[in-house]
Amino acid sequence: MKIRTIIATTCVALTFSTAGSMSAHDGEAETVTKNFEAAIPNIPGKSLIAVEVDYAPGAASPSHTHAKSAFIYAYVISGAIESKVNDGETRIYREGESWSEGPGAIHSISRNASKTEPAKLLAVFVLDANDKALTTPVK
Repeated sequence: MKIRTIIATTCVALTFSTAGSMSAHDGEAETVTKNFEAAIPNIPGKSLIAVEVDYAPGAASPSHTHAKSAFIYAYVISGAIESKVNDGETRIYREGESWSEGPGAIHSISRNASKTEPAKLLAVFVLDANDKALTTPVK
């Protein structure tokens, strides 16, 4: 079984776990909820963190980077997400589609592609256990 399939299946299962909200911004931004966090036992010093990002209609995240060590797998649970990472093309990902971000990537566009329907994605981070700030705004 491919690693992407394993990660996607695990991530979807984790979506249904109970968790509190990590952060909530203005009504025009996203709400991020941590779903899972654990040390990776066979990779010393690495952790896996899964977060669910809910976008209200028309909502967007500010341009940002993630923890410098983070490899991120993003999976659209519902709706459509418009995204641009580094110098890649701006793309709309729909329910069931996914993408990845390498360490040090700049996520310049991350928003709900719809002005009328909500959207939700699951982001899975594999990162150094001592990296605590998952997201940092780009100035």
